[in-house]
Formats: sequence, C-alpha cells, structure tokens
Amino acid sequence: MKILTKLIVTMIFVSIFSPLYAATIKWSMPGDSLTLDPHAQNEGPTHMVSRQVYEGLVTRAIDMSIKPQLSTSWKTTDPETWVFTLRKGVKFQDGSLLKASDVEFSINRALTGTSDVKELINSITSVKALNNSTIEIKTKGPNPILLNQLVQIFIMSESWSKKNGCETAQDYNASQETFCSINAMGTGPFKITLREQNTRTVFERNDNWWGDQSQHNIDKIELLPIKNDATRVAALLSGDIDFTNFTPAQDINRIKSSSMHKVVSAAQSRTIFFGMDQGVDELRSSNVKGKNPFKDKKVRLAFYHALDMNAIKEKIMRGLSEPAGMITFPGVQGYTKQLDKRLSYDPNLSKKLLADAGYPKGFEITLDCPNNRYINDEAICVAAVGMLAKVGIKVNLDAQPKSIHFKDLKGGLSDFYMLGWGVPTFDSHYVYSFLLKSDGSWNKSGFKNEKVDELVGTMLTETNLDKRNANIAEAWSIVQDNMPYLPLHHQVISWGTKSNVNIPIRTNNEPLFRFAKVN
Repeated sequence: MKILTKLIVTMIFVSIFSPLYAATIKWSMPGDSLTLDPHAQNEGPTHMVSRQVYEGLVTRAIDMSIKPQLSTSWKTTDPETWVFTLRKGVKFQDGSLLKASDVEFSINRALTGTSDVKELINSITSVKALNNSTIEIKTKGPNPILLNQLVQIFIMSESWSKKNGCETAQDYNASQETFCSINAMGTGPFKITLREQNTRTVFERNDNWWGDQSQHNIDKIELLPIKNDATRVAALLSGDIDFTNFTPAQDINRIKSSSMHKVVSAAQSRTIFFGMDQGVDELRSSNVKGKNPFKDKKVRLAFYHALDMNAIKEKIMRGLSEPAGMITFPGVQGYTKQLDKRLSYDPNLSKKLLADAGYPKGFEITLDCPNNRYINDEAICVAAVGMLAKVGIKVNLDAQPKSIHFKDLKGGLSDFYMLGWGVPTFDSHYVYSFLLKSDGSWNKSGFKNEKVDELVGTMLTETNLDKRNANIAEAWSIVQDNMPYLPLHHQVISWGTKSNVNIPIRTNNEPLFRFAKVN
C-alpha cells in the first residue's frame, strides 16, 4: 500500500510540475521544404522547416522583433566591426557544444559557393572566432541592417558538416543531393528523426535544447505535405491533421462552422507578382520572333492594366488579399503607401498600348506558375489568362509544383512567371539585392539600371536614416517608373487548427512550434 501511495503521489507530482503533457501535432502545407540544407534555398517553407531545427545568432519573436538567440549580446567596436558573445552551454542535437568556430564556419558557408542566401549577407568581409565564445564580423562599410540579415543565417556544426561531406552548401539548382540536404542537426528545440521528401518529415523534442522547454508541450511534429486544397481541408476536418498554415480562403467559413476547429487570419509579409523577362532579345515561348515585346514599357503596362485585381480579391481570394501597386508590403523599411496604389484596371487602355507598341492583335506567350506554393496560386494564374485574353494576349498556362517551377525560373527558362516575395529583414534592401539589382540571383526579369545598383549599395552603408530613406525612395521611384514586375496583391494568411491546438500566428507565415501548446 505504501509503494502504491508513493507511486500515485509521484504521478501527481509529475503531472503538475512537469512542463505540460507531451503531444503530437500533424502539420500540413501544400508543398514540402525543398531541402534540409539551411543555406541551399532561400524559400519560405524551407526556412519554416529549418527554423524548428536550426538557430541563428539572432531571431525574430512572435511579434517579429529581433531577439537574442545563440548570441546573448553584441556591440560595434567600430562602424565596420561587430562582436557577438555566444550563449554558454548550448549543445547541438548530437550533444556536442556550440563553439565560435561553428559560427565562423556557418557564416562563411552561407557566404560562398552554391549558397542561395549569400546575397543576404554579402556585405560581410570576414568572420573570425576570437575565442570559443566570441565572434567578430567585419563588413564592407557600416551595415545598419546586419542583425535583420543574420536572422536568416542558420548555424551548423562544423565537425558534423565536414564529417558528412557538407562543407559547402548543396547545389540545389543542379539537382545535387548531399547528406545535409536529407539530414539536419542543429541546436534548435526539435530534431528531425525521419525524412521522406514530399511525403512525411518527423520532428521530435530535442532534450538537449538550451531554451525553456515549458514554452511548449510538443513531443512530436509530423509534416505531411498535401498539395490539393480540398484534400488538405478534408484531412483537417476529419482529424488526420491538426494544423495547416495554408488554409484556402474558400474553405475558411466551412472550417469555422466546425465546433472542433478554428481559423485565425493575419496580413502576411509577402507580395505576389508576375515577372517578365525583358533581358533576352527573343522570348522562348512567344510567337513574336526576332524581338522581345517585354522590352517595351507600353507592353508591360498593357499587361498591368488588363489585370482586374479587385475581381481576383473578391472571387478567388474571398476578400483575403490586398491589391498591390508595388512588390513589397506595409511594414518594410522604404514602403510607400502612395506607390502601393494600383494603376487602373482598363482593358481598352491595354488594347491601345499594345497597338501603339506594334501588337494590335496581341501575341502569344506562356505563363509559368507554381501550383503548390502561394495561396490559390494556380487559380490566380487561370484568372489572369482569361483577363489577358480579353485584350488579345493568348497565354498558355504551365502550372507546375514549386520544385520544378523554381528550378526552371532560376535556370533562366521563363518568359512570364509568378513569384511571391517575403522580406524577412523587413527592409527594402532585401527586395533589391535579390530581385532588382543587376546581378540579383532572383532577378530573372532582366531589369538593369545603373542608378538603382548605385542606390542599392548605399542601402547597406548609409547610417543616416533620413538619407537612407531618401535613397530607398529614389530607387523605388525609378523601379515604379520602369515597371519591371507586375504587382498583384499582398497575401493574407489563415491558419486552420483543431480547437485545442494553439500556435501563435506570425506575419511571415512561419510557425514556431516552440511556442505551441495542445490542450
């Protein structure tokens, strides 16, 4: 009887004072992360997966403010030198201690070779471990947004990476597969114990995590990608999944009507747009030969005026989008509300512009579109095809999974394409360095402007906020006048969950399961 009493007391004690009972969350989104290599692809869902396992020197909290993570403090010893002090006692998931040399290795890895995040931190000229707990980072000129950029740079174990042949980032665009593209080992709150690309990824609680384990009660996460919206919603309502951060707008009311489920929505820090290749002399998919219609601004404007974004908002997005006039969103440093006002929807003007450009009967072209990346991406493209047909543009739609779509785009194979751009730094420099700088890795529009390139350089070095904002405003003015991209809308995200699942929604659409609780 005494033994039984002690056992009962022990069980009660554990249930009261342990960090909440352990739970499993089954999570679904339309597509999987492209890779587990944290430096190989600068893509939202890929970062979502990496951030559960890997950590950076700094991070963004639920409210998107910058907070310490693997570093506890930092200072500038001169305008071009930053010194970071590392958190003591942090262990990787294999039990080895985090050292400054791991940080030096990781940032250099992210800066070089086939890394897809190197443009994000290319102002860094050197990284040096001063001792086991101190890192020195030098930049080319003062960099007022270095912390914003370091949020996206994950720290890997140098010894684990080298042991497994992953000293450099995976060459994703060449379809390379490495040990680090199918395995992960970081310092974060969860570790990956099973990886079946595009089918199932299992995360389990990392007992070595340095953070506060009582922030969550999640023992296991299962990521189950489901491309089809209707199938994903059915899985949520039937209980086969617990959470999706890609809830189709057309199904929100249906989910809300279930007493066992809930939906929360928020404006997302992402803008959707169409790109047009103005750089090549002849388009690949057009019936116009010997020249490129997109080189003519009148043609680009004709496409713009043919797109009825209010109709797309009402009929496809069910009101959950905000028509955009520029390719970045409110909250980004340099965003201007005046520039975000859309030009008019005017099919007659489109026809006139096409005729003035020498295409009175329009022409033919292919639109490349993902079908499992953005909210209602393929449906938006289908609507755009119909709208452009009304002004004489025959558009052939090629909708592909994002893994194919992005490879084709990065390979320079797209004339006319959909892309969405979030801004994790919340600064215009991020948009410019990837999309608008002449040598930007995602600048497949062929847009080149010497003055814009010059202004992009000042965005990294100008510390006077008024001067910096003036430079950003001048750059946006040039871009808007040239219209190299066709802005569509700013996304609104909706997270659908079982009613007993609580995951704080974030404007970047990235769940942080270290703050998740299942009641």
